[in-house]
Amino acid sequence: MATEPESLDQYRAVAPAGAVETLYRASERVKGKRFTDVNSTRFGGGVAEMLQRLVPLLRDLGIESRWEVIQGDEEFFRVTKSFHNALQGQPEAITPQMLEHYVETNRRNAAQLDLSGDLVMIHDPQPAALVEHRTNGAWLWRCHIDASHPQRSVWSFLRPLISRYDGAIFSLPRFAQRLQIPQYLVYPSIDPLSDKNRDLAPEEVDAILERLGIPRDKPILLQVSRFDRFKDPLGVCQAYRLLKKHDDCRLVLAGGGAADDPEGPKVLAEVMEAAQGDPDLHVLVLPDNANIEINALQRAATIIFQKSTREGFGLTVAEGMWKSRPVVGSAVGGILDQIADGTGVLLRDPADLATFGSQVRWLLDHPDAADRMGRAGHEHVREHYLGDRHLLQYAELFEAVIGA
Repeated sequence: MATEPESLDQYRAVAPAGAVETLYRASERVKGKRFTDVNSTRFGGGVAEMLQRLVPLLRDLGIESRWEVIQGDEEFFRVTKSFHNALQGQPEAITPQMLEHYVETNRRNAAQLDLSGDLVMIHDPQPAALVEHRTNGAWLWRCHIDASHPQRSVWSFLRPLISRYDGAIFSLPRFAQRLQIPQYLVYPSIDPLSDKNRDLAPEEVDAILERLGIPRDKPILLQVSRFDRFKDPLGVCQAYRLLKKHDDCRLVLAGGGAADDPEGPKVLAEVMEAAQGDPDLHVLVLPDNANIEINALQRAATIIFQKSTREGFGLTVAEGMWKSRPVVGSAVGGILDQIADGTGVLLRDPADLATFGSQVRWLLDHPDAADRMGRAGHEHVREHYLGDRHLLQYAELFEAVIGA
């Protein structure tokens, strides 16, 4: 049964001491202000998950928080997926017709969405062109991906749009681009009280894994992510096959798709083909609301992977650490910041499967050290990556931008 938090007061049991009181005090000056988020999907992916939790919690602080979602056809999301890839440095062929379709889709949405508010926050490239139709309030562009080395032609198209905002928010300083508008830093966060992260009884974990068809007779290696090429699920399969020569273990690749990612089905098909014939390699295609299932898988895992080749912030790392599991993640994007000394293992070269394998084998051979690493990771997340800190930064940002 879901146990969704009714108020921020429930955070007192999990947040650092005094954090909730600090948040209530900091939000006093923005009470009654109107805040509107706009992104490209209500389900699938980290942005949607954060908004599902932050929007009601902002209301709990007395802020009139709303959430709008841009609508588009398959071609629009193919274009914006190309934007997403290009901003992360992957070469993409973008035609004038694609740009025209993008602009026109944003124009149609501007006529249909309620974009009013004292502060409007637009998330990522998909709805970025809505700024051309702003009528009131302050507008901020929130970039959740690593835009530090974008394809020049795509950034040349997007930059004039971004420059029309009152500010841009990035997850890390190194993700940012030089802009003439103010820039702000806000780490993403996880919700420790949501179904994906709340405590589960051992028997509940056992029942869920039995239902998913995952035996617990040997170590479980787990990666939770969308079936996205940048998450490198095929590379994870290769690493597992090398590990299997030395350690009898299982690999579980668990995830789903997102409405704004048309490449997902193709990547999933390649992963399913790679898994054929191996009873210890489990590919789980989960629905958008499979939060308790992901929670149980992370709690049952012996080691959690996030072998991304490129990454935004990668909150699946913080989720795994919150479950006190040792996490092995690539030294890319926000994973670099989430895994501090002693709280997990960073892979300096995600393509170096030999080093990857040796790190994982060491953890399998030293369970006490792996347990200490998991507990240190849990405390690190509690201090830095929970929703109370995220909301505090938002409250301070709102006051600074709208002059509350």
